[in-house]
Amino acid sequence: MLAYFRLRHLSADAETRRLAFVRERALRDERSLLKDAREEGRAEALRQTATNLIRSSDLGDAAIAAATGLSLTDIGALRQQVETR
Repeated sequence: MLAYFRLRHLSADAETRRLAFVRERALRDERSLLKDAREEGRAEALRQTATNLIRSSDLGDAAIAAATGLSLTDIGALRQQVETR
């Protein structure tokens, strides 16, 4: 019961509510940034895998696209990058 009254008292304070809002927004932004970073890391790993397959195998673009989930356009662009190096 004491916790309930303490919570009501804190939620009545405008500064405490503002700080709680700011903290919640910061936590949400951090989760979003981490999610974006994970997605970018996965995408980079797939591009690197495709690049390795292009360099070390005789697989065609369709097979590499099927193995990595990248589009044929992406595989073609990676193949051009590998061949021009």
